[in-house]
Amino acid sequence: MRFQLDADQRALRDGTRELLAGRFDRDRLRAAVDDPALDRGLWRELADAGFFALRMPEADGGVGLGLPEAVLVFEEAGRALLPGPLVAGLLLAGAVDGAATGERIVGLCDAAADPAYWEHPDDCDALVILGAGEPDRAGRAYRCAPAEVDRAPLASVDPLTPLARVLDAPRTAPLAGLDAARLRREAALLTAAQQLGSAARTVELAVEHARRRTQFGAAIGSFQAVQHLCAEMLVRAELARAAVYAAAVTGDALDAVGAKVLADEAAVRNARDCLQVHGGIGFTWEADVHLHLKRAWLRAEGWGGAREAEERLADALVRE
Repeated sequence: MRFQLDADQRALRDGTRELLAGRFDRDRLRAAVDDPALDRGLWRELADAGFFALRMPEADGGVGLGLPEAVLVFEEAGRALLPGPLVAGLLLAGAVDGAATGERIVGLCDAAADPAYWEHPDDCDALVILGAGEPDRAGRAYRCAPAEVDRAPLASVDPLTPLARVLDAPRTAPLAGLDAARLRREAALLTAAQQLGSAARTVELAVEHARRRTQFGAAIGSFQAVQHLCAEMLVRAELARAAVYAAAVTGDALDAVGAKVLADEAAVRNARDCLQVHGGIGFTWEADVHLHLKRAWLRAEGWGGAREAEERLADALVRE
């Protein structure tokens, strides 16, 4: 089986990177840090480009692509630190009216998680809650109006992602045709793709800085200690890439769990090492490195943290 990207997939990846560079550049990123309210104009532009309708059938107005292509797009979103409930927008595009076109912003919350948190609660027009109860956590999905949700403030480590903790919500509007287990699995994989994009971007940032910054009359990239840090960052990112791409092809639940473990580790550890390569400047608010680290911390806790994921993988190995 051939696992190289084909011409269409490369074009999709490159086109997404170009789109985000033009619509969400560094100036807009820093503006979003100061005011994390979502830009609905940008949200609609993403929808017009097919971001949310990527996997919807063409007959329904979608793009008609698959999970591997969605992973490529979300990798680029992670690279750009694009904020918002992007995973929910794509997974619920065919289930919530207006989500595919960007007219409505929809959130997705896993009631089985602890805490059950909700991203960008003040920006969402609807919330879909994945219920708990079955041993495999494959409950039903319910749609709620934001005003119906009992929530509490939840401090977010990521300045670009406001959070609320969902305390209770009505279970009176089930969404037919949604497989909650599949939504959890694909949400984890798309989140892993975002982590992969961030891990790859911090490699680039570290290498760029190591080439520019001089110390003792030489670029710090010529020092073996810095070279080792950058090389280890690249290895982590490429291992995560292989796992995420493979899970997108197989669609297997355990493959997605393993991909998320590797991508979370790559994103968090690469951001830390990138900060170390930057030295003192990496700790400043003006540098972007801390934004990657904070987003990586937040994503690592969503859709299956490391402890839960490792237990699932270990259990599967024992059963074999």
